[in-house]
Amino acid sequence: MDATTVLAEITGSIATVGYGLAAIGPAIGVGIVVGKTIEGVARQPELAGRLQVLMWIGIAFTEALAFIGIATAFIFGF
Repeated sequence: MDATTVLAEITGSIATVGYGLAAIGPAIGVGIVVGKTIEGVARQPELAGRLQVLMWIGIAFTEALAFIGIATAFIFGF
């Protein structure tokens, strides 16, 4: 194989790209959760405390997806 026939070569771990793609989902999810909480507080201000607790629980579950993504990158990347 000479230098003119090789078009591209990928070196390194593709797991880092996989984790980057896996982090996009939770980021979008957190944005949606926070946005809907703000919308809910604007509609019903008296439920602000309850909605904030539910928002933090939703953020925790959404961020768990990012942790699963990084664990998968470590498991399959090495």
